[in-house]
Amino acid sequence: MVTSTIPGKPGSATPSVEEPTAPREPLPAAPDQRGPENVSATGVPTGAPEASRAQSGAALTTAQGVRLRDTDHSLKAGSRGPTLLQDHHLREKITHFDHERIPERVVHARGAGAHGVFDSYGTAAGITRATFLAEKVSTPVFTRFSTVLGSRGSADTVRDTRGFATKFYTSEGVFDLVGNNIPVFFIQDGIKFPDVIHAGKPHPDREIPQAQSAHDTFWDFVSLHPEAQHHTIWNMSDRGIPRSYRTMEGFGVHTFRMINAQNETTLVKFHWKPKLGVHSLTWEEAQMIGGLDPDFHRRDLADAIEAGAFPQWELGLQVFPDTPDQMFEGIDLLDPTKIVPEELVPVQPVGLLTLNANPKNFFAETEQVAFHPGHLVPGIDVTNDPLLQARLFSYIDTQITRLGGPNFAQIPVNRPHAPVNDMFRDGFHQDAVHEGVAPYKPNSLDGGCPFHAAIAGDPNAGDALVDAAFIDVPEELGTVRKVRENPQSFEDHYSQVTLFFRSLSPVEQQHVIQAYTFELGKCYEQAIRERQLQHLANIDGYLAAEVARGLGLPVPEPTVPPAEDVVPSPALSQVGKEWPLDGRIIGIVTDDTSDAEVVHGLREAIDAKGMVPLVIAPTGAPLPDGSPVQRTYLTARSVEFDALVFATGSAQVDAGTHPNEDAKIADPAGAGTVDPRLTLLAAEAYRHAKAMVFADLTPVLEGAGVDREAPGVFVGDPATKLQDLFTAMTTHRVWQRFP
Repeated sequence: MVTSTIPGKPGSATPSVEEPTAPREPLPAAPDQRGPENVSATGVPTGAPEASRAQSGAALTTAQGVRLRDTDHSLKAGSRGPTLLQDHHLREKITHFDHERIPERVVHARGAGAHGVFDSYGTAAGITRATFLAEKVSTPVFTRFSTVLGSRGSADTVRDTRGFATKFYTSEGVFDLVGNNIPVFFIQDGIKFPDVIHAGKPHPDREIPQAQSAHDTFWDFVSLHPEAQHHTIWNMSDRGIPRSYRTMEGFGVHTFRMINAQNETTLVKFHWKPKLGVHSLTWEEAQMIGGLDPDFHRRDLADAIEAGAFPQWELGLQVFPDTPDQMFEGIDLLDPTKIVPEELVPVQPVGLLTLNANPKNFFAETEQVAFHPGHLVPGIDVTNDPLLQARLFSYIDTQITRLGGPNFAQIPVNRPHAPVNDMFRDGFHQDAVHEGVAPYKPNSLDGGCPFHAAIAGDPNAGDALVDAAFIDVPEELGTVRKVRENPQSFEDHYSQVTLFFRSLSPVEQQHVIQAYTFELGKCYEQAIRERQLQHLANIDGYLAAEVARGLGLPVPEPTVPPAEDVVPSPALSQVGKEWPLDGRIIGIVTDDTSDAEVVHGLREAIDAKGMVPLVIAPTGAPLPDGSPVQRTYLTARSVEFDALVFATGSAQVDAGTHPNEDAKIADPAGAGTVDPRLTLLAAEAYRHAKAMVFADLTPVLEGAGVDREAPGVFVGDPATKLQDLFTAMTTHRVWQRFP
């Protein structure tokens, strides 16, 4: 029997076929799950076990703890009579159900989260006094990934920006790093945020299309906003369709200010670098997965954690001098539509994020977690980036509406792990039971408590608590006028877009061209296509010509000549590096002629490499040695797997199967006796540049039209070809298959 851990088990115990009737306490959480740390509403560790917040007792009760003997029948006047208003259990049950949904997030509604830990290297200690970035400090975290445009019920693999938000439960209070998987944004000023989201959301008259930008209102807006072109080309690149959250880069987008122990300041940009590398789906895969498994990304994240392949990212900083003009090499650091290439300022690693536990309850944790870029700790401050400034107001405002009042910080997943004495009182959902009579400052009735804090070395501290108090940097503003305008340095909207496109490998450039062609092809209005083509002409002539050819439109002359002196940034390309294999999924295709011992050996070898082997068989019946089957020919599809091993002999269609049972059995190509489901599996994986192994005598190779000499195709004894497969997988895909 195989010993591999296969993720996906829905509960912590194996159920019986019959309904259980013997009373028992609730089952414990699964081993891969963890809830928020058990602290009080005011940040004090309670010492209570984590399960103390969960349901308890073997008996069904009302919300008030009264035991019930029936919850299947309402109280009626006779078995066929009307339901009685006095049925308090019916009213409580239905009323709670009617109110169990809360407003979804206006943006980032679709998401998935996990618990973890951040281990600091201490390399940032010289530029910030933030305790969680000191040497050898471990901080619990909760991270939420999300799409931007779609509703809670939309698909994971749409072309969209992804959110990457991390809540650090530091000893000095909560710090939220609320970023995206794209380092720039569509707009330079937060006052336009409602406009860009309204443009990207479904059209208000028909509420379509869902969770996508391939429609007129989005392209109408961005084609009228040159500043949006940089974010748009990132979305049109492979970055817009990540392979998984585990292989997704993260960025803080804005420039932040850090303050060290000597009160010296520097400017920084935050980066999350995935240890598995940055990888994406092909566009065809993304569309297929949207129908086959809309939960693909959240399932991948949860399964990886359950299987022990804990996702990891290094937190890195780009560090800049805090000069009066806040510029670097001609790049305005306050412009959220610009990057600083990593070749100019390398990213310095400062710590490691490891996600090691799934939530116990999606609603209580992932849905109710509340992020805010204004949740800062001593040693980190904001800058005057006009988009960031608007976010400082917007985030807390939306949490009050969504989570039912100002006490959202008392929800368990949001609670600080540091003492809270804020003098706030009352309001909806107040969980704390405050003591004392003087929630104001100054006071004498409560002994003067709470007291002000001060930073070490403050000559005006007096009797204040000398501690790591938050620092509002006394920035010199000078003599200024109130104006509604941008600085001149914000006006270059094309050179960095050109830099991005020309930094991509040829295959990535083709994907960008395909994305623009597809998205603009979905627009109804010809004027919008022509307007966006004009922007592409200002970015790169080849890009504009190829998209114009696909749309059947003439290539416009640039109104701003494309930059010719840009130096490509290799860091912007996802292709050309090698990465660890942790958590990759390999499908082992078997049939009735497969040797169970060979399959067993393949599973053990794959599992030993920290990957997940999934056996694909004609039916769900165990293999001859009793090993379980995870996928059948009916349920398997190539997009789930990073690589495939065809340990098949005859690969014939089972005599008992019929196209009525599985439409994939249909054989329009006339491949004969080879099961069409296997040729489809192989052909898709080949087309999507995935590595594959084929047993010597399997007819699947020729049946699928796979070139046995192509890169990443290995034919022979699967056991001896497995290492070749592993080597090919380190580059994630075999792009050289299609020069």
